[in-house]
Amino acid sequence: MWEKATNTSKMSLKLICFFLCTLIASNLTGEKALLTAPQNISILSTNMKHFLTWSPVIIQGETVRYSVEFQGEYERVYANQSWIPISECSLITATVCNITEDISATVAYNLRVRAALGARRSEWGTLKGFFNRNTTSLTPPVMKVIADGYHLLVELEEMGPAFQFCVLYWKKGQERRMQQKLVKEVSSVVHLDTMEAGAEYCVKAQSYVEAINRSSSFSQTQCVRAQGDTSMWLVTALISSAGFAVAALTLPFLTWKTSKIFQYSCCPVAVLPDTLKVSEPSSQLILCGSEGAEQCDLMVVVMPSEEVLRLWLQETL
Repeated sequence: MWEKATNTSKMSLKLICFFLCTLIASNLTGEKALLTAPQNISILSTNMKHFLTWSPVIIQGETVRYSVEFQGEYERVYANQSWIPISECSLITATVCNITEDISATVAYNLRVRAALGARRSEWGTLKGFFNRNTTSLTPPVMKVIADGYHLLVELEEMGPAFQFCVLYWKKGQERRMQQKLVKEVSSVVHLDTMEAGAEYCVKAQSYVEAINRSSSFSQTQCVRAQGDTSMWLVTALISSAGFAVAALTLPFLTWKTSKIFQYSCCPVAVLPDTLKVSEPSSQLILCGSEGAEQCDLMVVVMPSEEVLRLWLQETL
């Protein structure tokens, strides 16, 4: 009887010890067990901007903080699988981390995040699979097409130093004569072409990232019409053509007339009057004596032409 009572007491003591140990363990570890690792870890990557996101760890009345680390190909292969903390995402309260600056190479990256509450830490929650920046989603650039007089201009969105832009433009109805321009830097509006008056021109563009050798789709086509009236342009063209025709016809005459003026100015030609022209190589002068002389002697004098011209000039002056 006594032995049976003793065994019952021992059994009761063991049960009491078990419940006490369970209660103490629950008090010591209960709070820590509530701090679970972050879940639903994923990457949002658009236009070479990368963000790590996760679901919040909720503890009523407490502010949970998070820390993020990454592991690139070098750390995984050559640095004993070490992890590098992201300083901008250390003990933050947000559930998103901008990892763009840390994803600096086109290789596979692994990422992980854990929760912290005071001195307590959760287990690491790790991204499922690897992330490579060449999987980023590329969107077409936002653009504005401008007709400034007869100048075709385009204004492109600034998307970052990694981006270049391929711009296609053409005169509407002449798509087969489409032209292309590569814009490497966007500082202001870009001049594409000089337009015909009254004509309509169309433009579309796509973004390109050389680091990952990928392009976006093309933007929606935008068209603008050149300022000015087509009829006025035709009138101007006709007037210009008429001017060229008149100039082509009058230029030979003006050239001939100018050459004649220079010829007469530099090398004039003296023309003798008919009274001084002689058919014989000599001239006859009749010299008479006094008024009462009945006879005159006939004298033949031979004078050079130069002398005759000099005498004529003296008589004229």
